[in-house]
Amino acid sequence: MPTPEKIAAVEEFKEKLANSEVAIATKYVGINVEKVTDLRNKLRAADIDFKVYKNTLARRALREAGVEAAADLLEGPTAWAFCKDPVTPAKILKQAAAEVKFVSMVGGVLSGKVVNKDQLIALATLPSREQLVAQVVCTIAAPLSQFVGVLNAVPRSLVNVLDQIRKQKEEAAAA
Repeated sequence: MPTPEKIAAVEEFKEKLANSEVAIATKYVGINVEKVTDLRNKLRAADIDFKVYKNTLARRALREAGVEAAADLLEGPTAWAFCKDPVTPAKILKQAAAEVKFVSMVGGVLSGKVVNKDQLIALATLPSREQLVAQVVCTIAAPLSQFVGVLNAVPRSLVNVLDQIRKQKEEAAAA
């Protein structure tokens, strides 16, 4: 008979999975407390929920959420990172894995689909949402700014022509 704590943990996992765009399973065997604390602080600063669940409870939650294939990722101590932004946690965990050999992404769930480690690494190489929005805005704004420049060139050219005519008349009157 499951205890109320276990039932609550399964429900919590399912709720976090449902409210997140991405859930990344991470191995962390052999890492010291200082490095884990540093990693947790980085993740918390980026509004990423990072928590360790018992594998049996995580398997049950994944099965109930309809992504049972992700249960194959659960072997040994596994921490889960949940976030609405799919790129940021992958970037932070990839960077952490480069700094600390004991941390590695093993896979996860992205928009309800199971993804592997290679797909998460590819996701980590994407620009952030803010960078993508800025690129789109620049792409849209560039032709508009060029158009404004062309519109400004017409009166400027007219002023230059009128100034040249004025100078010619002044020179003619002085001569």
